[in-house]
Amino acid sequence: MSRNENNRRLASVDALRGLAVAGMLLVNDPGDWDHVYAPLEHAAWNGWTPTDLIFPFFLFIVGVSLSLAMGAKVQAGQGAALRGTVLTRGLRILALGLALHALAWWLMDKPALRIPGVLQRIGLCFALGGLIASRWRSARAQWLWIVALLLGYGLLLKLGGPLDKVGNIASRIDAWIFGPHGYEWDVATGIGHDPEGLVGTLGGLATTLLGWRCGEALRRGAERHLLALGFTLAALGWACDAAGLMPINKNLWTPSFVLWTAGLGALALWTAHRLVDVRGWPALGRSFGVNAIAAYAGAWMCTVFLEGFGWMGPLYGRGFGWLAPLVGPYGQSLAFALAFVAVWWAIVRWLDRRRIYIKV
Repeated sequence: MSRNENNRRLASVDALRGLAVAGMLLVNDPGDWDHVYAPLEHAAWNGWTPTDLIFPFFLFIVGVSLSLAMGAKVQAGQGAALRGTVLTRGLRILALGLALHALAWWLMDKPALRIPGVLQRIGLCFALGGLIASRWRSARAQWLWIVALLLGYGLLLKLGGPLDKVGNIASRIDAWIFGPHGYEWDVATGIGHDPEGLVGTLGGLATTLLGWRCGEALRRGAERHLLALGFTLAALGWACDAAGLMPINKNLWTPSFVLWTAGLGALALWTAHRLVDVRGWPALGRSFGVNAIAAYAGAWMCTVFLEGFGWMGPLYGRGFGWLAPLVGPYGQSLAFALAFVAVWWAIVRWLDRRRIYIKV
C-alpha cells in the first residue's frame, strides 16, 4: 500500500476518532448535572448506555491508528526502531493527563490530586499496546496476548470477591495504591473507586490490541474479516453478560465489556470505511479527529477555568436560562453541552483549515 493510499484510508479513522472526542465533550459538559438525559449518562453500574461506548471506541481507534501507522513497518521487521517513539508519546499523554488533573486540583480546590484519568489510561494503553504489537508481530502472538488479558483479568475479577462497587478486587487494589488520589475515596472506611483505575487498564489494553487487529484487517483490505470480527466479538460480549459469566460493566472494564464494545467498534469502523473511504461521504468529525488530544485537553482547561473562577454558573444562567420555559431544565442543560461542542468544533475546524495539528 502506498503512502498516499494509506493516508486516504485514514479519513474514516479520523472521523471516528473525532466523533468519539465530540461525544466526550458532549457528555462531560452539561449545563446542569442534575438534569441530564439518561442516554447521556453512564450506567449506574452494570449494563451500558450510549455514553459508555464513547471511551472504549476511542481506545479501540487508538489501536486501529497504531496499526495503520506502524503495521507495515512492524511486519517488515522494523518494530524495534518504533518502540522508543511509542513509549515516549504514551508517557507524554499520561503526563498531560496528570497536568490537567493538577490544574483542576489547584483551581477548583479539590481535596486531593486525582492520579488516574482518561488521558492517563490512553497513554498507558498507547504505549503498552504499541510495544506489544511491535515486539510480538505475528497475528497468533497478538491474539494470545488478547486472550491472556481477557482470561487473566476475568479470573482476577471472579476470584477476587463480589463484583459490586464496594467489594470488587479492582477497586480494592486501586484504593490501596492511590488512596485519596482516586476518583472516589472514603477516609473512614478506606473504600475507594476509580473508573479509570490501574487494574481496569488491563481491559483497556485488550481493547487497544483488538483495535490493532481490526486495523490490520483494514490495512490489508480484508473488509469481510473486519465485519466478521465485529459480529463475533459483539456476540461473545453479549453472551458472556446474558449467561451470567461476566456483566458488561464500564467502571470495571470487564472482559465482556471489552468484547461487546470492541465488536461494536469494529462494526462502526467497517461502516465508516465503506461510507467515507469507499463511497466518498464527508468524513464528519475529522477536524476533531486530527486534533483529538488537543481538543480534549483544551476543553478540559476551558471547563476548569470557568468553574475555578466562578464563571460557569453565571454563563449558564444568563446565557441559557431563557431556554428553560421553552424546553425544560433537561433541554436547557443539553443546549449548553451542544453549544460547548459547537464552540470547540469551530476551533478545531479553524485549526484544520490552516493545517495546524497539535501533537502530544
